[in-house]
Amino acid sequence: MIYVFKTSVETEKDILNLTYDLNAHCTPGKWNFDLQDCDRILRIDTQMQNAASIILLLQNKGFDCEELPY
Repeated sequence: MIYVFKTSVETEKDILNLTYDLNAHCTPGKWNFDLQDCDRILRIDTQMQNAASIILLLQNKGFDCEELPY
């Protein structure tokens, strides 16, 4: 399943801060950020089916996150 999120992640340092948690949470799967997009998109391709847990993960790290329709 593919999830797309609008985030407040702004820098590569922010991504490094999230890497361990996203890798642990989205296994098996892949994720990436598009910091060039105005919505700083996070795309996740994973077998898990719970967008709310991704939103909570980012919020707990201090970032805004909302799911966008895919």
